[in-house]
Amino acid sequence: MNKTIRSSTLTRTRLIAAASQIFASLGVQGATTREIARVAGVNEVTLFRHFASKEQLLGAVIENASVLQTEALAHPEAWTQDLKIDLRHYARLYNTMLEAQEDLIRTFIGEAKRHPEEAKQVIQEAAKLLGEQLVAYLQSSQKLGTVRADLEPFPAVDMFKGMLLAGMLCRSAKFNQGSYTCEDYIETCVDIFVRGISTTSFSVVNASVRYELD
Repeated sequence: MNKTIRSSTLTRTRLIAAASQIFASLGVQGATTREIARVAGVNEVTLFRHFASKEQLLGAVIENASVLQTEALAHPEAWTQDLKIDLRHYARLYNTMLEAQEDLIRTFIGEAKRHPEEAKQVIQEAAKLLGEQLVAYLQSSQKLGTVRADLEPFPAVDMFKGMLLAGMLCRSAKFNQGSYTCEDYIETCVDIFVRGISTTSFSVVNASVRYELD
């Protein structure tokens, strides 16, 4: 029984790896289950035993790509409640995931308007899951009084992830200006973001504005 389970797990792993490769090179529409099965070294019937459709396989690929971040953020007790420390940790993990899946991400961006509706839904759901834990963290920080109560967590998280994504795309395409490192960029993103959402920074800005008005 254990041998059968191990064999099934290995086959599933091979299928996800093959699908990731094919989706990255051919896109969602261009990829076929036949080609994915061929690259994985199994027949198409075996693929459908593990995944009912190409869209389900796409979901598994995206979920696998985000597993590092998801596992790291799955334990609320691991958060220190220090905004800079926690968001720096999150940013590094998220950047690692982005760099590991660069080809797949560029493919999704390049053909975003051509995705079938089923594929769009899979991608959107996966993107939503990627941010949920950080949204929950910001919401709990609002209750603790460290994050501004008037902040909308969902667009804030999208903005933060967007900065990290843009940085990865620019670095890999050699579009970044100057000689700063990846760590410099992450540190700057975290610093700007924390200054914008923190109650401490907000209070300092308000005090400064009041002083200027007086």
